[in-house]
Amino acid sequence: MRDFLPICREDMEKRGWDQVDFTFVIGDAYVDHPSFGPAIISRILEAEGYRVGIISQPDWKDPESINVFGEPRLGFLVCAGNMDSMVNHYSVSKKRRSKDYFTAGGVMGKRPDHATVVYCNLIRRTYKSKPVIIGGIEASLRRMAHYDYWDDCLKRSILLDSQADILSYGMGEKSIVEIADSLNSGIPVSEITYIRGTVIKTKDLGGFYDYITIPSYEELCADKLNYARSFYIQYCNTDAFSGKCLVEPYPDGVYVVQNPMSEPITTEEMDRVYALPYMRTYHPVYEKDGGVDAIKEVKFSLISSRGCFGGCNFCALTFHQGRIIQARSHESLLKEANIIINDPEFKGYIHDVGGPTANFRKPACKKQLTKGVCKNRQCLFPEPCPNLQADHSDYLELLRKLRSLPGVKKVFIRSGIRFDYIMADPDETFLREMCEHHISGQLKVAPEHISDAVLKNLGKPQNKVYQAFCKKYAAINKKLGKPQYLVPYLMSSHPGSTLKEAVELAEYLRDNHLSPEQVQDFYPTPSTISTCMYYTGVDPRTMKPVFVEHNPHGKAMQRALIQYKNPKNYDLVHEALVQAHRTDLIGYDKKCLIHPKNASDMQSKQNVKSGKQNKPLTENEKKYGISFEKYDSMQKAESERSKKNNAKRRKR
Repeated sequence: MRDFLPICREDMEKRGWDQVDFTFVIGDAYVDHPSFGPAIISRILEAEGYRVGIISQPDWKDPESINVFGEPRLGFLVCAGNMDSMVNHYSVSKKRRSKDYFTAGGVMGKRPDHATVVYCNLIRRTYKSKPVIIGGIEASLRRMAHYDYWDDCLKRSILLDSQADILSYGMGEKSIVEIADSLNSGIPVSEITYIRGTVIKTKDLGGFYDYITIPSYEELCADKLNYARSFYIQYCNTDAFSGKCLVEPYPDGVYVVQNPMSEPITTEEMDRVYALPYMRTYHPVYEKDGGVDAIKEVKFSLISSRGCFGGCNFCALTFHQGRIIQARSHESLLKEANIIINDPEFKGYIHDVGGPTANFRKPACKKQLTKGVCKNRQCLFPEPCPNLQADHSDYLELLRKLRSLPGVKKVFIRSGIRFDYIMADPDETFLREMCEHHISGQLKVAPEHISDAVLKNLGKPQNKVYQAFCKKYAAINKKLGKPQYLVPYLMSSHPGSTLKEAVELAEYLRDNHLSPEQVQDFYPTPSTISTCMYYTGVDPRTMKPVFVEHNPHGKAMQRALIQYKNPKNYDLVHEALVQAHRTDLIGYDKKCLIHPKNASDMQSKQNVKSGKQNKPLTENEKKYGISFEKYDSMQKAESERSKKNNAKRRKR
């Protein structure tokens, strides 16, 4: 029976069920597509013979909202959704977002803040002892004591605050089946303490061995440096092959125990996951509300891999998916591509073929699948490891097969590429064919910054690597006769970035005639090295101090410098340049970023010199220090160019 899983008792009864084995409570609208974690977990359980009912976005103020199917036979599963609920709800400035792309009609407020904790406590009001298993990105990255940016405090493991029994971290395909089988065999949930990829709570460590005891929660709260030390121990034990069991003590003799990460799934196992009978869209119950926007970008996309050895400090993938690349076979991807092609809404364009990093299709080196990743060094940072195998041949072959399928007009790469990995590959074939076939006008890349001091704290390669890539990209496009350009993603206020580095970035943008429309302020999300730096003020790997801009006004100045051409940012840019002792960038020279703030004296001097009478300054001149009408016309011309470029991008 190929259909959506039950969302109500009527659906359950149609299947002839009198009870579900698991009630799955999720914070997103129900979308049965392999880009959504709850869809994968529920379909895997179904394939193993378990009955799963879905309760999507229950009313957390009403205890009856989780009784749709009655009491489940084995337990409850809880997932906040494809995003951390706090990231879903709030911008980096902690302002409430206006739209939720994972909710029908984009309506905001259908899930609570800290959804995992709230849903679990809702369940516990009715079911005091029924097993509750939590998972998903929110639970995974909050599995041990963690810094919460929104409440600006150190929080306990989410396992304790949620009152759940087991936390399944990472992708969860293996651990969830083991948990289900253990419960089904009659093992009490309190005794299921041995499964890889899980976190449990206990008062007895007698059944554990070869574990590392990290600083207690009380010690973490007493000294931020203890948190930095604890975080680094966790960071060094995220590998499935070399990672140890970790024990975090809490008051009253409670221990939170993190078992080692689940081993990477094989290509065959991954193919099986993506071959399950997904409906590949949102449940029809949402049609009346306008559907779920989150499906749009992924409906005609292919997930070819997971994991990332890029090791960016601001990314939590190391803690969630791990650094070892796991990839699907070409046959699996081609089969899914043909399903996409036969969709009535398909227009001939496969939107993406990738994963966390599109051009990673195999482990960084041969030893990773047997010995794991290195604890104390990265594969690409600060320079490519001598053991790195930079090879795009498999990915290139896959792309060639996909673009030759009947009905496919174009295959895009949109999930991001690592330009430093491309530069490490001596063969330019992939870059050439990507420019020729897989982008349309622009390629988005993420240098994040241009200051080597900041890049070091970001875990990104030196600026010279990006500059070399820019030259190579331009040269190849010139040969192809394609007027294509790069769109760099930039980040402001990352730990290590002072006003000095922010000004350097603004000068780089000036010299390269770039006007970024979007800028990402650093967002301290749980379980990243960068967030640890933000909270503690030190790099957890070296324990050396790192400058952190905590002041919202200071952050605003750094952000404004990246968009210094915007008149709305004038006052912030002026203030930043004065504070940075870079008033040489205030003036009328072509190297200046802005004009003087008070133009009266300069206007008078210019008029006296030219023999003209003084003319009263306009309000615009008084505010922005613009003393030439030509500058106004230049600003208008710049605005028109920007509008035309935006229109071209939307058309593409």
